[in-house]
Amino acid sequence: MNEQFRVFATCDIGEALHLLRNKGYEVEVYPQPEPPPKALVVEKVRAGIDGLITTLRDKIDAEVFEAGKGTLKVVAQYAVGFDNINRADANRYRIPFTNTADVLTEATAEFAFFLMGAVARKLWSAEHLTRENKWGYWHPYLPFLGDEVTGKTIAIIGTGRIGLAMIKKCTGFDMNILCYDPAYQNEAYVRKIQEVLNLRHAHGISPERNWIKYVFSIEDAIRHADYVSVHVPLLREGESPAPTYHLFNERTLRMMKPTAFLINTSRGPVVDEAALAQALKENWIAGAALDVYEEEPLPAGSLLRDPAIEDRCRLYPHFASAGRITRLSTDPNKGMAGRCVQGLIDVLEGNYGGDPAEMPYVVNKEAFGK
Repeated sequence: MNEQFRVFATCDIGEALHLLRNKGYEVEVYPQPEPPPKALVVEKVRAGIDGLITTLRDKIDAEVFEAGKGTLKVVAQYAVGFDNINRADANRYRIPFTNTADVLTEATAEFAFFLMGAVARKLWSAEHLTRENKWGYWHPYLPFLGDEVTGKTIAIIGTGRIGLAMIKKCTGFDMNILCYDPAYQNEAYVRKIQEVLNLRHAHGISPERNWIKYVFSIEDAIRHADYVSVHVPLLREGESPAPTYHLFNERTLRMMKPTAFLINTSRGPVVDEAALAQALKENWIAGAALDVYEEEPLPAGSLLRDPAIEDRCRLYPHFASAGRITRLSTDPNKGMAGRCVQGLIDVLEGNYGGDPAEMPYVVNKEAFGK
């Protein structure tokens, strides 16, 4: 390759950057663990870089695209989500941006399942009991009991890639599964899962015949569930006929069973945190586990940090995809890092006939369609 492309990465994504350097790219990486100031990103773009590697922490909008007018060719997002990138601005400046969908599907679903078990079985409380040397006796139900996952009913809200992966994991725990998705119902997948559930029972693997089905409203899903796991994109009013902003609010949280648990690994603003804190404090629901928040990092004054609910509210640092292979593998079919740099390479090197609309990792294909 004759041309030397210049790339700035707002964080170190590991060995995948060496793939670019080995191709002759000039790669500069912001060295600190926290995100760079936006002014620095604008400065680097204005200096004439060809590609920008970003994360959800970086606000990419018209200011950035204007700074790169005539030189910036691609923004490669190291994430599935792209709430930080103004799509309309990207389209107006005709800058393709990519993401890393698919490769973190299993890791995120796995983490959601682990969250469910952690909050239900009171692992945090149990470990504190042990570490604080308060475990002085054995008793059948004191000081507390957790709730089983096996054999319970879960509502999967959103049956995209991660929702379907979560369904697959729940199958192995003999769970009954309620599915709700206003946009698309994957009935073929649900039929296949039911076949698996039937076989497990027929061969004596599962003592009872479990079931899975779609329901027509979120109310039907959450009213009957012991666990509610959220896997929807963030859609605000005007962006979709079925917006998801504050989908879980006072009204919907009050619909849940008082013994039910809420798990959110999707997008923070899908849950009204003030309403959730109230729900936990007043025992509308039994517990919640969150990996995403309305504001990240979670503010020190967040209502979710209230000591009164800490035993029933598990809080994690947007950590669901944080598996070694998922985050850092250079293989674009396995790792976010590999897929991120491959999306950047596709644009800069003109793969797929140089048409961003044909490139698999480009998100805003509509800006380049014929």
